[in-house]
Amino acid sequence: MIRLRRPATAAALTLAAAAATVLGLAGPASAHVTINPQEGTQGGYGRFAFRVPNESDSASTVKVEVNLPANAPVGSVSTMPVPGWTVAVEKRKVDPPVEVHGSQLTEAVSKLTFTAAQNGGVKPGEFQEFPVSMGPLPQADTMVFKVLQTYSDGNVSRWIEEPAPGAEEPENPAPVLKLAAKGASSGASAPAATAAEDDDDDDADSGAATVFGVAGLVAGLAGLVLGGLAFARTRREPTAKS
Repeated sequence: MIRLRRPATAAALTLAAAAATVLGLAGPASAHVTINPQEGTQGGYGRFAFRVPNESDSASTVKVEVNLPANAPVGSVSTMPVPGWTVAVEKRKVDPPVEVHGSQLTEAVSKLTFTAAQNGGVKPGEFQEFPVSMGPLPQADTMVFKVLQTYSDGNVSRWIEEPAPGAEEPENPAPVLKLAAKGASSGASAPAATAAEDDDDDDADSGAATVFGVAGLVAGLAGLVLGGLAFARTRREPTAKS
């Protein structure tokens, strides 16, 4: 069965065009160090990756320094091996100690330094991800990771500017991890999903009604044909004499 889609409204087309324009303008600004995913849960654990694109046309990225926020210590931080790179982990004292799962946290990871092997690194036009596992995540709204990106020609990109609420994105933004309270529900997509389900249900009901309608029409026509045949037969048969 061929399903005809509802025509798009003028408002929807206008919004789509506006969104395309915004995304097109936002393209160059996305070429900075980010953390993915960008959301986590307070008190939970997660696997995150620092994505580092190369913005140079002639040099490779050979070192990436990720500074963990001092005001939001994490009890456990572990790294995943990245081929062609080594990682050095630095720690700091936590004073006063922070209670984590009933234990006092007196030391936490403060910095991760990823260094490329000789003649290696992130070449122009490429990017590299550095996965880490962290938890339990602190009771904070955000974690800001200040990152230094060193190139083979000695240049350093400093992704250390913290975003300000309501302000435009800074020129050299630091990666930001947003943390939601445990049990909080991000139901932003629920209405859209519900609408889609309702739309599918309406389409299914419409399809079913069409099928039953056709079946009823066929049955009605069959009844008329059989009735006509029976009537014709009775007219041909002679009437019994008494």
